[in-house]
Amino acid sequence: MDTVLEVRELRKYFPITKGFLRREVGHVKAVDGISFVVKRGETFGLVGESGCGKTTLGRCILQVIPVTSGTTFFEGEQISLKNNHRPESLSAKMQAIFQDPYSSMNPRHKVRDIITEPLIIQGNRNKREIEDRLSTLYELVGLKKEMGERYPHMLSGGEQQRVCIARAMAVQPIFIVCDEPVSSLDVSIRAQIINLLESLQETLDVSYLFISHDLSVVHHMSDMVAVMYLGKIVEISPKRELYSNPLHPYTKALLSAIPIPDPAIEKKRKRTLIEGEVPSAVTLLPGCRFHQRCGYAEKRCKEEEPALREIESGHWTACDLV
Repeated sequence: MDTVLEVRELRKYFPITKGFLRREVGHVKAVDGISFVVKRGETFGLVGESGCGKTTLGRCILQVIPVTSGTTFFEGEQISLKNNHRPESLSAKMQAIFQDPYSSMNPRHKVRDIITEPLIIQGNRNKREIEDRLSTLYELVGLKKEMGERYPHMLSGGEQQRVCIARAMAVQPIFIVCDEPVSSLDVSIRAQIINLLESLQETLDVSYLFISHDLSVVHHMSDMVAVMYLGKIVEISPKRELYSNPLHPYTKALLSAIPIPDPAIEKKRKRTLIEGEVPSAVTLLPGCRFHQRCGYAEKRCKEEEPALREIESGHWTACDLV
């Protein structure tokens, strides 16, 4: 299986300034030394609490914001912002689907214009080809042709997200960052969009970076799963291995919070509770990022930051107690 995306030691620090002269007094370490690989046709799930840096990581990979350090390879070639502008050639192969579909669309544009905009940006001015591609996209995402003449506010949430998916697929990308693509939708509509994304992946052989805080959705969608906490990945594993044999205490706590659709089992189940609040990414203490909330923390956990290491074949975790 070919590698589509490889991230090596990626970091994104946001400066904290103070005073009239905007003197730099610190940094928010939103993404702090992250590495992983996404294969062709694979869904790489990224989970974690709100504020852990998932969306920032996605934006760095998309080359929307400059990184502090680290490298990103796309189809074997290193990519980066050039003069703070994203290369147009990259847009043809790498796209995004956002959490709030309505806010990601121009409310003054019709649906047909929103979907075809990427084609025009890429230089396609042939009206016949654009119309043919538009018809194909309508069919792919399950939209009726007459919806093309509507404006975003005239669509339901599910229809808006289908428009955004069609827009992302317009230029036939091979990699898509899905940033919480179903979190704002009703449960029934959520299932439809998930099934649509899976169907498109099977048909078009596209790879996904699927960002979500919903572990049930990630379990359904992903092939590989990475768990993120305070800017770092604490565990990476194939889906089945992670959900059946979590190794990091944080992963165990997250998985224990997934509700089981059986009242009898759910009532008897013992959950792993996480105490305290998420520490500030500005004033991080030495040692493991999770040690302040971990019930198993030892003295060394407070002094030494554990490295992400392979415990079993393909199963990596950042915990010295495993």
